[in-house]
Amino acid sequence: MILAFDTSTPACTVALFAADGSLFASRDEVIGRGHAERLVPLIAEMLDGHLPSQVLVGVGPGSFTGLRIAIAAAQGLAIGWDVPLHGMSSLALLAATAPGDGPVAAALAGGHGELFVQQFRRDHFRSTSDMLNLPASDAASLIEAPLVVGTGAEALVAARGQGEAAPILPSASNALKLPSKLRSLEPKPLYARAPDARPREAA
Repeated sequence: MILAFDTSTPACTVALFAADGSLFASRDEVIGRGHAERLVPLIAEMLDGHLPSQVLVGVGPGSFTGLRIAIAAAQGLAIGWDVPLHGMSSLALLAATAPGDGPVAAALAGGHGELFVQQFRRDHFRSTSDMLNLPASDAASLIEAPLVVGTGAEALVAARGQGEAAPILPSASNALKLPSKLRSLEPKPLYARAPDARPREAA
């Protein structure tokens, strides 16, 4: 069985998959800042005595504190159970949670009014842009997907002036929709980078 969980957003989301990849159980709770107190009890409730053979944890980008909590818990569980541990992209998980099957952009509110953003195609799921950290006004000129999901979706769509914003949160029940590349990351916080080129400042 595979245990997957993510606390990169206000959601504390946990899922357990059977050996054939089918979803065995899942829990999604919106708890804001209470991840440290709720995550491990929630995992224990869901496992109900089952022992996973692998742990998959969301590594960001997202809430710095949330990522640290999830990764520390994942490392402790993987060591205690003596099972492999892998990281998964939290933005990809958010995109995989979105309704529909067309192009989608994941946008999470970050610090200093900036957004973590990335675009994906969901046919043969893959990313179609770099993972970036930039103001909504800059993201508006780079993100083309008509559907934007996540805590930063409304800000991005407002700055762009078009598209649909869905302020949903990721669900670990969608973890195995991600291709291996996006769920075999190192179990350490993943930080989005600034774009290579920024708008030229006025002289």
